[in-house]
Parts: sequence; C-alpha cells; structure tokens
Amino acid sequence: MTREVEGRRRRPRMMTVLATVVALVATGLTAGMIGTASAAPAESGGGPGRAEGTPCSAAARACVDLANSAAWLIRDGKIEAGPVPASFGKKGQRTPAGVFQVQWKNRDHRSAEFNNAPMPFSVFFAPGGIAFHEGNTETESAGCVRLSRENAERWFNSLQVGDRVEVTNIPR
Repeated sequence: MTREVEGRRRRPRMMTVLATVVALVATGLTAGMIGTASAAPAESGGGPGRAEGTPCSAAARACVDLANSAAWLIRDGKIEAGPVPASFGKKGQRTPAGVFQVQWKNRDHRSAEFNNAPMPFSVFFAPGGIAFHEGNTETESAGCVRLSRENAERWFNSLQVGDRVEVTNIPR
C-alpha cells in the first residue's frame, strides 16, 4: 500500500510506524531481551554472546550494572571503557533495568524537573528522562546514571542516537 508524494512512492506513515515496530520487536525477541535485563552475569570468560567482563550482551554499546555500581562502553563486543564507578536512582526513583536505545543527547542540559540543575553531557536513553550525565557518583540520583566528568564526557562523545544500552540488576 503506497501513495505518491512529491513524485516519490511512499507508504502511509502508519504503515511505516507499524513496520518499524514489528522489526524492533522481532529483533528484540530474537535477542530474547525485550524490556528485561535477562542477561546473566558474565563468568571470567564471558558467556556466549556476552561482552567479556560485563553482565551485558556483545550487542550493547553501553552497559550498566546496578547491583555493582559500574558502567562500561562496549564496541564490537569488546570493552572500550570501564568498569567505571556510577551512581543510580534512589528508592522510589530507581533507574530502570532493561534494554534501551539512546534517544537524544544534550551537552549542556539543565533539568526542568529539578530546579534547572545542570546535567552536563546528558545522553538520554530510557523513558522518564533517564540519562547518563556528569554528577556525584557518591550519592544516589533521581533515576539517572551519574558518571564522573571525564567518563560522562567520554560516554557523550562515544554514544550515538540509536545505540543499545543495557541496564542489569543481577548480583555477581
């Protein structure tokens, strides 16, 4: 089902959205990870499909381990950076576990929700405005993943919109 728009054949927007959703669901089901953090902890050699030394799959571009307060950057199934210290959401504002994608980035973001608080090097990846950003890694956040300035800048420069982010909460 197509229509002509400006001399080009186009599918109606709803068909495009539906095709995209079906493709994403099929990909996620194949990986067995839609909306869950089912990744088992990696053993010393890493499990099949795991990025060695992390609890995340080799398909992840960023990995967050809530149980051990650590984060990694992964490229082509290999650790690019990490583990680095990270802090996460406090009780009532927990960082969600699951599989996500980078949605957008803002180098000089300020929180509209928290009195214009600075959130430098923000990389948004989960619903509710959850992002990697610079912040105090010694205290809990309102749900975001806080990294040191150096690491937040590295995550910001390395991650791109659409990159896979896996957040696990499995004790190792």
